Amino acid sequence: MRRLRPYFRYFRTVRGPIIAAIFYALLFGATSGVALPSLIKYVFPPIFDRTGGALPLGTIALIAGAIPLAFLLRAISGYLNSYYTQLAGVRILEAIRLDYFRKLQVLPLSFLQSKSSGDLLSRGLADTGQLQFTLTLLANDGVKQPMQLLGALGFLVWQAFAQQGVLMVLITLGAVPLTVFPVRYVGRKVMKRAARMQAQLGDVTSHFSENLAAAREVRAFGLEERETTRFAVACRELITSQMKIAKYAQALTPAIEVLSAIGIAGTLVFAYGRGVQLETFISVILALYMCYEPIKKVGTLNNELKRGTAALDRIEVVLNEPVTIADPAQPVTVGRLRGDVVFDDVSFAYKTNEPVLRGVSVTVPAGTVCALVGPSGAGKTTFANLVPRFYEVAAGRVTIDGHDVRSLRLADLRRNIAVVSQDPVLFNDTILANLQLGRAGATRAEVEQAARDAFAHDFIVKLEGGLGYDTVVGERGGRLSGGQKQRIALARAFLRNAPILILDEATSALDGDSEAAIQAALKKLVVGKTVFIIAHRFSTIRDATKILVFDQGRIVATGNHVELYTANALYRSLYDRQQGNSA
Repeated sequence: MRRLRPYFRYFRTVRGPIIAAIFYALLFGATSGVALPSLIKYVFPPIFDRTGGALPLGTIALIAGAIPLAFLLRAISGYLNSYYTQLAGVRILEAIRLDYFRKLQVLPLSFLQSKSSGDLLSRGLADTGQLQFTLTLLANDGVKQPMQLLGALGFLVWQAFAQQGVLMVLITLGAVPLTVFPVRYVGRKVMKRAARMQAQLGDVTSHFSENLAAAREVRAFGLEERETTRFAVACRELITSQMKIAKYAQALTPAIEVLSAIGIAGTLVFAYGRGVQLETFISVILALYMCYEPIKKVGTLNNELKRGTAALDRIEVVLNEPVTIADPAQPVTVGRLRGDVVFDDVSFAYKTNEPVLRGVSVTVPAGTVCALVGPSGAGKTTFANLVPRFYEVAAGRVTIDGHDVRSLRLADLRRNIAVVSQDPVLFNDTILANLQLGRAGATRAEVEQAARDAFAHDFIVKLEGGLGYDTVVGERGGRLSGGQKQRIALARAFLRNAPILILDEATSALDGDSEAAIQAALKKLVVGKTVFIIAHRFSTIRDATKILVFDQGRIVATGNHVELYTANALYRSLYDRQQGNSA
């Protein structure tokens, strides 16, 4: 219970439904634990005891009316308790998922890249759902069942004082504490297995997500059977864990019922020995039953608390992850930056003792078209990602116009930077909405002009369906070709018109004609801007005014193409290999 206490704050926003649920839970417990045994003790005997003469039929009907009235009150209170609990539950689920999603938006990319997307999905959907179920079950049965137990126990104690014989009957309540032992035993077993089951559910979700993202590769390499087998293995492991939990959880109710039967049998023996009247005996038996039923429900609640705790452990991996890249306490306010970028003895590592950049120092004046070249893994992309502060430097500093990027608001910094990646991502929305991400509030005319600059306007207006800019592109832009997605991403950069531009081989997905046109458009786009081109093809850097050659996390040479080809063996070998001149 203490483990979940910090999350009781979610109840504050649903006070009304929670209070209503608790009220009806108390009413349900009272009618179940006290009213039903009282019917047998005080309502039925006057009807069947004819020693004083038969009662008038009207009186009998009036007495009998108490039966449906009691059950009606019990049914209505139980229904309203469940309804308000469910209402509070769905609102709590919304709040938990929103907090989880909001945290994902501010965590550094290094954390997100260390987890599979399927696992993060499972934590945000399945685990939050389990936590919501646990919290609402706690709010429901955590009040209703103990109230029913207290009501039934109160009736028994009342009868003990009212009738001497019943005192001996109460001795048989010694069986009640015995029911706690299976509850504790099963709870320990469930706790050990719940965390494993939640992790395996994440594996299944991860298989789903990975397979859907790689649908083309699966078919191209004939991996259908392999993928099905992998998924079947993951499902089998999940089922095994689920059945281990079920094995213990489902044994709880029979165990409590057997102990309850022992207690009732002992009650029968004592009742006979003490000469207890039938109606008293039956009412006591019913009250005992009303004691055991809540204990079974509390046992189930205990199991769910264990599963909720396991789910919480997985959610807290995200919720408690420190936000290492955030706005400074006293940020420097800036408007539009010029774009003078300086790396001052910068080092960076994704993992401890595995540096990706080592003591990098370089100055890139505003308006420079700077190409980053080097072997795969040399640190080119990491270098560019430090400018918009996607990652935090381990040592040194990165400055823009003399301001350390860590001293700026993230929104101010990134508003001055446009990024076009090699594999651009479009959201499942209209082309217009995807383009307006470049600059919120841009007019339709501005959007269309940016599309023309990127040579995207003509294909947009000719798209099948005739919707043009109102065409929905599908998940990750799946309804468009690679070249079309790339041109929309470029149009977004045109619209943003930021002073700093990062191009991760932005023309790689275009055909020859489109690439030539885009290269011409880029000449217009880069005027007056600081541009970083992560070059995979040397044809894209012919107009670069500055080339940085990376090798093993260091900048080993700087210059233009002619200077580097003449003076740097690494640059010359990379260039010749790509041009087919290395022989």
